[in-house]
Amino acid sequence: MRAEPSVQLELLELQDLDTSADQLRHQRRSVPELAEIAAVTKTRAELAGRATDHRIVVDDLASEQSKVDADVEQARARRDRDQARVDAGQVTDPKSLERLVGELASLERRIRSLEDDELEVMERVEAAQGALDAVTAEIAELDERLAALTAARDERFAEIDARLADVERSRGPFAEAIPADLLALYEKLRAAKGGIGAARLHQRRCTGCQITLDAAVLGEIRKAPTDQVLRCEECSRILVRTSESGL
Repeated sequence: MRAEPSVQLELLELQDLDTSADQLRHQRRSVPELAEIAAVTKTRAELAGRATDHRIVVDDLASEQSKVDADVEQARARRDRDQARVDAGQVTDPKSLERLVGELASLERRIRSLEDDELEVMERVEAAQGALDAVTAEIAELDERLAALTAARDERFAEIDARLADVERSRGPFAEAIPADLLALYEKLRAAKGGIGAARLHQRRCTGCQITLDAAVLGEIRKAPTDQVLRCEECSRILVRTSESGL
């Protein structure tokens, strides 16, 4: 394959731009906020699950409390009604009165027992609500942290994306100047060689694989026409001669 030395040098410029673009894309994937966002998001999801469990407990206890409250009110209402009958002298039969007084005493015991149950449920509701409130507060703190991290990430993204856009705009003219066959070879090698398709021969060393070429290979390079597209024998990348090749 043949290409003018100036074109081969432009290929190096293209490679430099592509390397810069790859580095920027790597920076974008590696901004420190991403790892922390992932960790905080995971923790938040775990807390959200705990909050759901606590909320279920609170709701169940609230239902239990409503039932106990209703039982207490019902027992008090019956006591007050029967006590009013006794106080008004509506029950005149001695046996009926004795039975009603006994029922009132039983109701008082029932009410005290229900009030104890009511107090216990209220304490359990308070404890469950406290646990839910604590988890909810943790989630709120994490949401604030996520918002700050997201803003910082987006700021970094915007900066990187702007630089990447500049690189991509600069790339166009260099790519257009490269013959189609050479450009196709370069792109193929770039895909196969970790993003480096063309390398400088610098001080007798291939900057693609960092191997110093032996004297025999350097001798062949010296004899090669200046428009011949060379390939590194070690890494197969396009090897471009420059004024600093050490030939």
